[in-house]
Amino acid sequence: MSLRINDIAPDFTAQSTEGEIRFHDWIGDDYVIIFSHPKDFTPVCTTEFAAVANLQDEFAKRGTKVIGVSVDPLDSHQKWKADIAQYGGTEVSFPLIADPDLTVAKLYDMIPAETVLPDGRTPAHTATVRSTFFIGPDKKIRAAIIYPMTVGRNFQEVLRVLDALRLTDGVPLATPADWKQGDDVIVALVLDDAQAKEKYGELDIQLPYIRKAKQPS
Repeated sequence: MSLRINDIAPDFTAQSTEGEIRFHDWIGDDYVIIFSHPKDFTPVCTTEFAAVANLQDEFAKRGTKVIGVSVDPLDSHQKWKADIAQYGGTEVSFPLIADPDLTVAKLYDMIPAETVLPDGRTPAHTATVRSTFFIGPDKKIRAAIIYPMTVGRNFQEVLRVLDALRLTDGVPLATPADWKQGDDVIVALVLDDAQAKEKYGELDIQLPYIRKAKQPS
């Protein structure tokens, strides 16, 4: 069965560039983004890892840990980190999980369960391993984005989704299409107009079911 929003993120123990990871323990009380790659030393993956390395402070400001997964062994990851730093100009300080036996990839439905990688495998053999999962402090999957091999991820969109998840977590709010930090938000219909106004201030009622308010600080 595929993983769905609000499923508990599968737990695992794996080796990483920052030592052994016991995933649920490692999450702690933070948000986590786990993102996967089909192979080390590949062009799109290298640009993506460099992008995340340059956004490490942005994730930290949001109380969020990032962790990568790639289906190559640990010694390959350690060598690849030098290329990522050379390309992006920033050292990678977040963990990169070694998943040569596809344990994590299969747990997270990143690749068909029956997949067996041949010797001399190429990225084509793990083409579906380019997934991004957003996990809350409650260990539940809050969102997921899957890209094909040929399309590099937009990590500004990853930050936008993260901001929206954190803003709406446990409160009667949602974000409209194309929302970004500072834009108005939508007040959920569990509050009537009077309750919504008391809680969030003046409302911009564009339709009876679309009531916008200023983004709470």
